[in-house]
Amino acid sequence: MTNPLIDPFARPISYLRVSVTDRCDFRCVYCMSENMTFLPKKELLTLEELDRMCSTFIGLGVEKLRITGGEPLVRKGIMTFFRNMRRHLDSGALKELTLTTNGSQLRKFADALAECGVRRINVSLDTLDDKKFADVTRWGKLAQVLDGIDAAQEAGMRVKLNAVALKGFNEDELFTLTEYCAARDMDLTWIEVMPMGDLGNEDRLDQYWPLSDLRRQLAERYTLTDLAERSGGPARYVRLEETGQKIGFITPLTHNFCESCNRVRLTCTGELYMCLGQEDMADLRAPLRASDSDAPLQEAIRAAIARKPKGHDFDYSRQAVDGQMTRHMSHTGG
Repeated sequence: MTNPLIDPFARPISYLRVSVTDRCDFRCVYCMSENMTFLPKKELLTLEELDRMCSTFIGLGVEKLRITGGEPLVRKGIMTFFRNMRRHLDSGALKELTLTTNGSQLRKFADALAECGVRRINVSLDTLDDKKFADVTRWGKLAQVLDGIDAAQEAGMRVKLNAVALKGFNEDELFTLTEYCAARDMDLTWIEVMPMGDLGNEDRLDQYWPLSDLRRQLAERYTLTDLAERSGGPARYVRLEETGQKIGFITPLTHNFCESCNRVRLTCTGELYMCLGQEDMADLRAPLRASDSDAPLQEAIRAAIARKPKGHDFDYSRQAVDGQMTRHMSHTGG
């Protein structure tokens, strides 16, 4: 049972994204409805169960652990989990412990995260305009997020911004966001909006801004050099020679990134999604709770990885949204 996890297409699975809560203090329009109904507490994995689950994956060869939500830092007691995961960094079994956050709680937790071995984080931020930020997050305060970014950098963590490219919303901030990141020695990754969640209220086709167009605009002002490096995720990077910063592009729609996929996603209820763009999932909560032995859980994980598909079906061709998912992005943690 100690053999590493290999999927049917000979891809080693070394990266686990774990949603620790479906709750968030924002209500971003492309992620969840404003009036969300959240899960009953008894359905969520406890912090102890999250520890056991993640430790089992690490024992099977997972080397990178990214904590997500919802907003992970609103989960009560979450720093206990981070402190416990530190032992896997200390042993060398885990190469990186990181998180994706909206930044709202970083002023409170940045120092503690750094003490737990978190060296870099991703902050989701789509605009530097107060009004637009309030519109897209519904409940968020931009000043609080910017202060959180400052706190993370003060704690010695490397910060990368993730921005969802939204047509008619932040097209005019391409250079503003680029310059903001350059001034603070931060990298920036742009993400194409994905067809997930409440499509009845938010028309993804109208919001779709292809990153090929975004890249073309960048090239009109900067010298772009393609980089071969990968960060363990789906982004493809360029370096802006004038600033030295990296710009990433996550393009599930215009350029499929599935051929090198090394990751799976665990929800806060113990559902394992082998692909973000497919509905197939495996219930790992049941074997976890059914036995004190990790053997049934290991077997369930291996059986799930054996079902990992070659790729997703997202497609915006022919002016139609094909392969769309009905679950909200917050359900699987992005």
